[in-house]
Amino acid sequence: MEDRIKVEIRAREDYGIMWLAGIRNIALDQHCLRSFGRPDRPIVHPHTKLQTLHLPTANPPLAWYLCALPQPWNWGANAHLAFEPVSGYHWEGPALVSGLEVRLVGARPITGWGPHNIPATEPRRTLRRYSTCRNWQFAWWLRQNRAAPDVPPPLQPPQQDHGQMTLL
Repeated sequence: MEDRIKVEIRAREDYGIMWLAGIRNIALDQHCLRSFGRPDRPIVHPHTKLQTLHLPTANPPLAWYLCALPQPWNWGANAHLAFEPVSGYHWEGPALVSGLEVRLVGARPITGWGPHNIPATEPRRTLRRYSTCRNWQFAWWLRQNRAAPDVPPPLQPPQQDHGQMTLL
């Protein structure tokens, strides 16, 4: 059987939004989920009180990131947890705030990131929607600590030649 990370999520209340992202690249000109470029997106259910996910360890992303926003929305109660695969590691605790408890098997939390990761020269750091966005803060941590690449440009369809046909 393929080695997997087990993520158990226990919520006391419903969340309006909940997602998990496997981050492979970042888009520092975006905030919220978009700051994680084109992530892997396993399905999580914001209204489910107890759920278990099994994430593959083959071809791992740079990190996994769990985000949950309560309803009604309250910035101080937003849940966030960044983690990475570590074989044999077990961890249990809150996803930044009480109310959303997480148990990790085969992974450990990534800590030490926050607003201090945003460079002083970054012009968006003065914009509230960026500076308070924990996803964007973590994207900066990934750039600084894991050399996270920028999201690749979208694929362009091949150009079609619409020239005139020449008859001989």
